[in-house]
Amino acid sequence: MSVTELVPAAEIHRELLDELIEDIFEYAPDADTDRIAAAFEVACLHHDGQLRRSGEPFVYHPWGVAKICAQLRQPENVLIGALLHDVVEDTEATADEIEQRFGPEVRVLVEGVTKLSKIQFASREEAEAENYRKMILSMAEDIRVIVIKLADRLHNMRTLSFLGKQKQLQKAKETLEVYAPLAHRLGIHSIKWELEDLAFATLYPRKYAEIESMVNERRADRERFVSEA
Repeated sequence: MSVTELVPAAEIHRELLDELIEDIFEYAPDADTDRIAAAFEVACLHHDGQLRRSGEPFVYHPWGVAKICAQLRQPENVLIGALLHDVVEDTEATADEIEQRFGPEVRVLVEGVTKLSKIQFASREEAEAENYRKMILSMAEDIRVIVIKLADRLHNMRTLSFLGKQKQLQKAKETLEVYAPLAHRLGIHSIKWELEDLAFATLYPRKYAEIESMVNERRADRERFVSEA
């Protein structure tokens, strides 16, 4: 039995919200925590009963995406958009409801992420990585939509091991060819590097392990040198 099955949902939700707000206060002490709490509550309500492949409640995903956005010091509406980015696509919630509760700007962000999630290609040529990147950039009228989408992909990559092997390879290849270059283009290097690391570890596990071992050895050598100096 998992920890989440032993602890009441309301208590878990409170802990998640407190952790997110703590991250936000590090760079935005005047943030409207009531709006953020309301968005988290809406996400919990609409995703209630949904589970991720890991077995965790689904709300851990939008919460994780919002945390990544907070680590990028994103403004309040981006954080709210991150918390709500799946509710229109995966639940009965509507864009009108989102706008009524959180305003037109949040609606634009949520609808933008939803639209990117539905990209379809008519041919293999269209699906080439460069065309995919161009389509994402052209469809996202607001660059903040891409920030949320990158955070969404990063959080999914962190839990990639719960997918089947073929799906892991597909997502990793797409991440390396499409999303990491997008993060680079936007100058979000922390996301770019982690996306590349996670994708490379999935696609080339043996080579990744060799590189990681070399890096760890050099780190140990540096620490030993410093301690002896």
